[in-house]
Amino acid sequence: MARCYFDDKIPTLEDALSIHMTADDLKKLAKHTGKKIPTRKSDIAAVIQRHLDGDRLESVWRGLDDLQRAAVAEVVHSSSTHFFADRFAAKYGRGPVWGSTDKWGHRREPSPLGFFFYGGVMPDDLKERLKAFMPEPATAKIKTRPELPASHDEIPLAVHQRESAAQQELLSVLRLIDSGKICVSDKTRRPSAATIKTITDILEGGDFYPVLPVKSTWGDENAGPIRAFAWPLIVQAGGLAQLAGSKLQLTKAGRKALSQPASQTLRRLWTKWIDTTLVDELSRIDCVKGQTGRGKRGLTAVSSRRDAIADTLADSPAGSWILADDFYRFVWASGNSFEVSRNGWDLYICEKHYGSLGYEGGDKVLNERYLLAFLLEYAATLGVIDVALVPPAGARSNYHNLWGTDELVYFSRYDGLMYFRITALGAYCLDLEAVFEPAPLETKAVLRVLPNFEITAIGGELDQGDRIALDTYAIQVSDLVWRLDQPKLLAVVEEGRPIDEVRDFLTARSSVTIPDTVARLLDDVAERSTKIHDQGLARLVECADPALAALIANDSRTRKHCMSAGERHLVVPSSSETAFKRALREVGYLVAMDSVKAAKPSRKAQVKKSSSRSVGT
Repeated sequence: MARCYFDDKIPTLEDALSIHMTADDLKKLAKHTGKKIPTRKSDIAAVIQRHLDGDRLESVWRGLDDLQRAAVAEVVHSSSTHFFADRFAAKYGRGPVWGSTDKWGHRREPSPLGFFFYGGVMPDDLKERLKAFMPEPATAKIKTRPELPASHDEIPLAVHQRESAAQQELLSVLRLIDSGKICVSDKTRRPSAATIKTITDILEGGDFYPVLPVKSTWGDENAGPIRAFAWPLIVQAGGLAQLAGSKLQLTKAGRKALSQPASQTLRRLWTKWIDTTLVDELSRIDCVKGQTGRGKRGLTAVSSRRDAIADTLADSPAGSWILADDFYRFVWASGNSFEVSRNGWDLYICEKHYGSLGYEGGDKVLNERYLLAFLLEYAATLGVIDVALVPPAGARSNYHNLWGTDELVYFSRYDGLMYFRITALGAYCLDLEAVFEPAPLETKAVLRVLPNFEITAIGGELDQGDRIALDTYAIQVSDLVWRLDQPKLLAVVEEGRPIDEVRDFLTARSSVTIPDTVARLLDDVAERSTKIHDQGLARLVECADPALAALIANDSRTRKHCMSAGERHLVVPSSSETAFKRALREVGYLVAMDSVKAAKPSRKAQVKKSSSRSVGT
């Protein structure tokens, strides 16, 4: 059979038989017509065409088995005339029967499916005829389960529920940035080792994997940082923080996020991350070499890969557990497939020639690990999904047939992702739900709020996130004691954060009811914060004497545009400045231009001017 490339189209069945088939291929296919087979190629082609004429086409299709009929239907009801084997196998579990071969794999005898495809392509006219009676194929579905198994391959699953934790972690990271504790590289924007440790301390329960002692000289089984690495990149990509020297500082949007519902901010961050070029998740798969060399030219756009995964998540049911391997197949079955690289030959393990990922199986391993990286490091960090993990070492073995992987304890730090579940927050981020109702703040009796405004830590060691919050709201007087301070509380409100945030935090963390004195302090701060309002810029006008100031302030033409400020001064709002000057002229006065004194030049400017005069002289 003549080879037909994916860029080709076959306009008619006649073209398929005469151009894309040899005489020998036609003879083998014509055996399924039950007719006598002529000798000449054109005559054999005519026999096949008559076999598919009119209503006989539907009869031939119905004579196929279920999987073969599905193969025809998938192409007929798609926008393409090509049969995509990987997508079909992902959806149906295996490919259709195309024919048979001898025990050495030679002398292929085609099945009746060969009447519909020629080199994997369906002729255009044949597709149009089939569309008249062909039912649409079943929609791809993904297998889910309401409950998790206790283990995977006898290894206990560690479940991380991310919906509430992501909201708390976001605010803690923003507070760390506000306190100047987050350092990143000015070139890569990646967090420093010290920053990763600082962020790990505020993560609920620590990062996904704890640091383990190295047991063998053959390899380190530690996965390393995941969420602690992701958060600084996420807030930068989302425009909440920017680099100032070696540290991150909050942008205007970042300060605003401190006073907004965290769920709304996380939704925006998820959308921003899909399009960011700040980092390629593939770069976090350390064993894949060549990413910064020739292999970089073959990499696809990261946004297209993320879009494919996000679209498939949006097609998946929320609230049920999904096996990661099933989701990978669903990505392909639903038509959202992606490729990490257009040319895997320039990406390799250990050594470029033997370890190239262009060899069979390399592209699947690469695509699968990219998907796991995106899900665990970013979707889970942002609270879009809950995850169930096992240690990555030994979790997956489908890379062992690749050259150079013998000494790898895992292919990627993300190999341990076994199951995930789309959260209610995730459904909101994926636009599956229009609104999101956050769960109440988790109650932990770790603080005691005293009537004298002191807050003491009790019980176990205080979480780093709680310490950051207390440092924001109160003055620390000892290692485990803070005191609420009115000026500091007013500064919190001035930043745009409601006083109810403080009240909710203390209520959720206090072992006793908040004392009346503290409640009154919070109420007083909330009231004081609404007593004075900024009405915008204004100009201060000075009059020659108190009598003139009183005249202008009380004249019917000017008084509505100004107000008294002492005996000889008037305040004119900037929005009324033009109207005030016009009315002032009607009264018979004007504002002298020399009334605004020029700023005194600096000593440096005076020296420079003097020097210029000396040169001129």
